[in-house]
Amino acid sequence: MRTVVTGGAGFVGSHLCERFLEDGHDVICIDNLLTGSRKNLEAIADHPRFHFTEHDISEPLKIEGSVDNVLHFASPASPADYLAHPIPTLKVGSLGTHNALGLAKAKNARFLLASTSEVYGDPEVHPQREDYWGHVNPVGPRGCYDEAKRFAEAITMAYCRYHSVRTRIVRIFNTYGPRMRLNDGRVLPAFMSQVLRNEPISIFGQGHQTRSFCYVDDLVDGIARLLFTDFSEPVNIGNPSEITMLELAREIMAMVPESTSTLAFHDLPQDDPKRRRPDITRATKILGWEPKIDRVDGLRRTLEYFRRIS
Repeated sequence: MRTVVTGGAGFVGSHLCERFLEDGHDVICIDNLLTGSRKNLEAIADHPRFHFTEHDISEPLKIEGSVDNVLHFASPASPADYLAHPIPTLKVGSLGTHNALGLAKAKNARFLLASTSEVYGDPEVHPQREDYWGHVNPVGPRGCYDEAKRFAEAITMAYCRYHSVRTRIVRIFNTYGPRMRLNDGRVLPAFMSQVLRNEPISIFGQGHQTRSFCYVDDLVDGIARLLFTDFSEPVNIGNPSEITMLELAREIMAMVPESTSTLAFHDLPQDDPKRRRPDITRATKILGWEPKIDRVDGLRRTLEYFRRIS
């Protein structure tokens, strides 16, 4: 099989490239390196079945030969990144998704869209099921990411219904693990970098807002399973174990007992979701999937990675 991964030099994308190489695919990685990094590909850069192309998928892309699978993972994904690059974020969610779908249609390939739990916004339904339409502010600062992904889902379903493209949509909840950037602005690397540097840990509000963290290996397994189903509706992939940000900070502090970090409280950012936990009933039923790596184990693995690179 030949598999294209857009955003393949990113955190999740690079793990996907490795997974499909392990499964025997030829892998074509497309990335403009806006937020991705060639360092994420060092382990596979010289693999005979791996091919890297530096390209912005928001511009038309032509690939010679057959393609069996197109996975569209190109997009800034952390608040720091999409707030710094709002227009490229909107373009990759709209033009980029259109181009990736066009490639899948031309090659009669499967297509999988990386969507996000952010399509639920600051949810009024908890836990979040795939049939919940969300509570999103389209003109707020986070709207560039939220609405880009909501549009991406809409055009993906249009290609499925109108052009009979074999599409899949994964709604990814908070994911963590090796190859996250220490400075990418997401809560888990922020906490870990602050603890490792003996800096105050930034807690927004009172720290009562919740998230649910899935280790990257579990996420990749769920995505690989979803790709080869015939299910076109969105599927949540995430770990339903819910934790407050205050509890998470204390868990991480306990893992680095020599740190002198303390807690520092700040105002909540605009439109920051108060609660986030996936209902994974659909993934369990359709994919036979559930997360295997518990948070403590995953946090220790991630912390060791950050120790090495910091």
